Amino acid sequence: MAAGIREKQTVALKRMLNFNLPPIKNSTGEPVWKVLIYDRFGQDIISPLLSVKELRDMGITLHLLLHSDRDPIPDVPAVYFVMPTEENIDRMCQDLRNQLYESYYLNFISAISRSKLEDIANAALGASAVTQVAKVFDQYLNFITLEDDMFVLCNQNKELISYRAINRPDITDTEMEAIMDTVVDSLFCFFVTLGAIPIIRCSRGTAAEMVAVKLDKKLRENLRDARNSLFTGDTLGAGQFSFQRPLLVLVDRNIDLATPLHHTWTYQALVHDVLDFHLNRVNLEESSGMENSPAGARPKKKNKKSYDLTPADKFWQKHKGSPFPEVAESVQQELESYRAQEDEVKRLKSIMGIEGEDEGAISMLSDNTAKLTSAVSSLPELLEKKRLIDLHTNVATAVLEHIKARKLDVYFEYEEKIMSKSTLDKSLLDMISDPDAGTPEDKMRLFLIYYINSVQAPSEADLEQYKKALTDAGCNLTPLNYIKQWKAFAKMASAPTSYGNATAKPLGLFSRVMNTGSQFVMEGVKNLVLKQQNLPVTRILDNLMEMKSNPESGVKNNLIRLLVCEVFKDYVTMHLHKGAKLRFHR
Repeated sequence: MAAGIREKQTVALKRMLNFNLPPIKNSTGEPVWKVLIYDRFGQDIISPLLSVKELRDMGITLHLLLHSDRDPIPDVPAVYFVMPTEENIDRMCQDLRNQLYESYYLNFISAISRSKLEDIANAALGASAVTQVAKVFDQYLNFITLEDDMFVLCNQNKELISYRAINRPDITDTEMEAIMDTVVDSLFCFFVTLGAIPIIRCSRGTAAEMVAVKLDKKLRENLRDARNSLFTGDTLGAGQFSFQRPLLVLVDRNIDLATPLHHTWTYQALVHDVLDFHLNRVNLEESSGMENSPAGARPKKKNKKSYDLTPADKFWQKHKGSPFPEVAESVQQELESYRAQEDEVKRLKSIMGIEGEDEGAISMLSDNTAKLTSAVSSLPELLEKKRLIDLHTNVATAVLEHIKARKLDVYFEYEEKIMSKSTLDKSLLDMISDPDAGTPEDKMRLFLIYYINSVQAPSEADLEQYKKALTDAGCNLTPLNYIKQWKAFAKMASAPTSYGNATAKPLGLFSRVMNTGSQFVMEGVKNLVLKQQNLPVTRILDNLMEMKSNPESGVKNNLIRLLVCEVFKDYVTMHLHKGAKLRFHR
């Protein structure tokens, strides 16, 4: 388990693209050219992990959506990577009948049922294409890895398995079972790719317990068949007998509803909160000013730009968890460093009498030109550094515009005080009524945090006053009505969630100016310091790792029957026998 999930999923994808054979290291020959056919689910899985250049290096000449209009390429093999849905199976059968490709390598994101597999077989027989279907594989890759230590279950149709979908009052048992099965399938795929069996802990009486029980059952059923177990094969290089087993903690969102509503102050969280940020890609709209026309000046069309914020971006990796003012200062420092290196190259060229970049002239110089040669050889690195500086300047400028327009620094500081039970320097009603502070959504998020964290719920008279102010600010009161019912049902009024005693202190104004095309000025924005907070989920995890019970969390004494913990690895040896019985020996 030394390798992260991002690396393991990337290896699995590269293996799939190499016709499910291990990639040959140090291979100097040409790759087998092929076509990649995926659906939207497959596209979302591949795009954060493999770039277009990496796909081309693996021989992918074209990558096309399954349901797009595709021309026949009869002399090229096709690698399919799709979900085993009825629509996808029908389209694949149509491809077989139309003889689109030379051969077909069918890879399913999650396990395909026998009936659907028979449909493909019948279509291949009918089209006389049985010999062209080279391989059929279940890949168990039904999750999206965004970072080394973070993944999400889905991006397409995500509202169907959302918090709202599970908590709808009119949801049927059949719909709930379907949602739970979808979540369990993705988690099962995650642990198959990881090559490890988890220790599962969950909160009682919630959807988390339903997921835990179903996942436990699915893992056990797979382990019973030793010949076909997904955790004992040589392909993954890991087995179920390893003591390096992960702890899977399943909790219900209701344990902590305030944190997702909280306005944030770190770089990555702000980008996710205020910009169009999905699957490690942020989309920005940039106005190009005014253009002249016979009818007079008119605004130009907004240009849309996309930037990838990936683990390969060193600046992003270093500063994504930093407070926003620190990010602004770091961008300035990077810019100054780049300019210093650029000026050094120009100075050396001037001293040596070289005005242009004539490589022939440079090579003819004596040993005294070593510094210049070194500087010139580092130009590609300098250009990449400049690209990242421009990228983060544009992204940070867009974030700053939202902070200033909506006064997000004020909201962050105020909400921190609410959650840490500190003294408020301004009444909540004044915050809501301020027409210059925030959008209606910001005001509603602020009030919901106040309502959730209240030791005693506001009186009806006060609540009506707040409702009137929220309505006047243009807020939709539906979220408040839901939280009111939820809090009453859960009896949370007498036991609000505690978030520790952390506070964020303003340290004055951050007045550094960045001269990089657009004026990136932090004046008027508070420089707030983040303090470590003890959130409910953090406390739950700490208690579980220390083998303590936590009555408030709802996770107490609910260990799903996978009972070996890494804590006891020096004292306990586990033997797994038929019937999944456990024996322990000192």
